[in-house]
Amino acid sequence: MSRSLGIPVKLLYESAGHVVTVELKSGELYRGSMIECEDNWNCQLENITFTAKVAHLMAKYHNLSMFSSEGVKFMVIPDMLKNAPMFKRLDARIRGKGSSLGVGRGRASAMRARVSQLKYI
Repeated sequence: MSRSLGIPVKLLYESAGHVVTVELKSGELYRGSMIECEDNWNCQLENITFTAKVAHLMAKYHNLSMFSSEGVKFMVIPDMLKNAPMFKRLDARIRGKGSSLGVGRGRASAMRARVSQLKYI
């Protein structure tokens, strides 16, 4: 198993303390403040509003633990997390500052490399 976490799991950790919406495969919606989460997407929420799909029933819970085995379909997190520091680091890597992900490819980059070598001869 890899020691590094993927971006979705890091984003899940960043959403702790924020209001999230979780939809299960059964169509049930849970909206509440995330207290904590785990790598396998088990989450603990508080001040939850539950909405059932079938009868459009609503209920409120104070504290709830959700397990990923319950069939999480998707999770809506706050929009403000798009400015999280982990995305700044990812942008820098893509642009070529710190890794080889942003290195140019093709004939033009090879020509530029030859020209820069000729300048020093």
